[in-house]
Amino acid sequence: MSSLLYHKCNWGNQTDSDEITLIYSRMCLDETNMEKENSVFVLDGPRKSDSKRGMISSGMIWGFLFDTLGRKKLMVYGYFFNAFFVFGSAFSQSKLQLMICKFLGGVIINGPFAAMATYLAEFHSSKYRSMIQMINGGLNSVAQLVLPLMAWGILPLSWKWSLFNGFLELHSWNLLLFICGLSPFVSGIIYLFLPESPKFLMSMGDNDKALKILQMVYSINTGKPRETFPIKKLVDETKINSNSYGGHVSANRSKMQALAEGYQQLKPLFRFPYVTKFLLVGFIQMLIIQSLNMLRLWIPQMFQAIEDYQMFNNGSSDSLCSMMEVLKPKNTTDQICLTNVNNASVYINSSIVALVSVSGYFVAVYIIRILGKKKVLIMNTILAAIVCCCLYFSQGTIPTIALSSAFVGLGNMSGNVMLSIIVDLFPTTLRTFTVAIVMCWARAGAMGGNLLVPTLLNWGCAPLFLVVGGFIAGAGFLGFLLPNTENKPLI
Repeated sequence: MSSLLYHKCNWGNQTDSDEITLIYSRMCLDETNMEKENSVFVLDGPRKSDSKRGMISSGMIWGFLFDTLGRKKLMVYGYFFNAFFVFGSAFSQSKLQLMICKFLGGVIINGPFAAMATYLAEFHSSKYRSMIQMINGGLNSVAQLVLPLMAWGILPLSWKWSLFNGFLELHSWNLLLFICGLSPFVSGIIYLFLPESPKFLMSMGDNDKALKILQMVYSINTGKPRETFPIKKLVDETKINSNSYGGHVSANRSKMQALAEGYQQLKPLFRFPYVTKFLLVGFIQMLIIQSLNMLRLWIPQMFQAIEDYQMFNNGSSDSLCSMMEVLKPKNTTDQICLTNVNNASVYINSSIVALVSVSGYFVAVYIIRILGKKKVLIMNTILAAIVCCCLYFSQGTIPTIALSSAFVGLGNMSGNVMLSIIVDLFPTTLRTFTVAIVMCWARAGAMGGNLLVPTLLNWGCAPLFLVVGGFIAGAGFLGFLLPNTENKPLI
């Protein structure tokens, strides 16, 4: 079934929040065409959280809909609607319009993100399931690699288009957002041609349709006729699951009946044994994503601080903490926004960080088969904590790039390993809902952490790295409490 992986487009999930990190400094230069505002963009944590606020607000609704109505159609709708709001942000004429579009885009994209993780897992056996999630994470990292390269080529350009007698004024950052909107749009088109998850269909009692999809996948993978598929009859999961964990699902139910039964279907998640697992994985994932985003979304600013320090000090370097002093807000009433756009090294360094993450996934695909998900999770999080603390002692640009790359790579892989564990732990009728709620917690933690970074920087350099390292180390130690899910079939 692994051939289905090559038909998916994953970038629609990734560009939604990262693009904002890259464009706000460019918007500062174009602010004469936006409402005037005394802002320090390098410490503008709240604006980086617009998408996450939207994601948090919609997680429970999306999870409920995907687990009751199905995966494919809602993913198609989700990607298309997300593309609509990204395109809307591309034509923004004010910061308020941009923030509203990013919020609504976050409301939409949370559903497809959670559903895609479960959709992929439900098409693969236990032998390949964790590997597929690592490949999925690698594709996310490719998006993180391409985005700063696009920004490097587009944002420094002093373009300005005036349309409809000045009603629309577009700049280089508008173009970048428009290109980012193509990703979810293309993703929606691709998912139009993919089948519904056979595992979901089986959990709803629609075994005939599920069997036809499995026959089609078998034929694509082997080149043999569908009729030669060795399995002729599928088990009735509506009876098995109802007896095993108490969730009530009527076979071949209508959409309205599915919505009406939704509460009974999801009720087992809040009872033993699933509620303890639910709380554990939610807290671990929150610590991972929170610590990862506290540094990852601020890495471009770190590199910008290094670039600015070297520009004003004749190319000399110092410790990372000394160079990061420029990130602290200055006590000034100056309303002028000054931005150094001759900073190709910032985009190059950000791309190097993403490239290392992509390379790390190639190694992780093989290591996870040898060690297993739980051991890889614990190893990655503890190593990430050590690397983060080492950043405090970093001297110069090259060590900072190396340590930042290692931390982001290990953090990204840890988050994807957790998604693979979550998918294994919960049954089909609870799976997307669980992933959606867990990711809501994680994004809430990331949003809170993103707002905390400026405060930590005001306290000094050490608190930022110690807090981030402590968070991800805590996730690693909690990982010892996770059950072993290796080579177990989905329930």
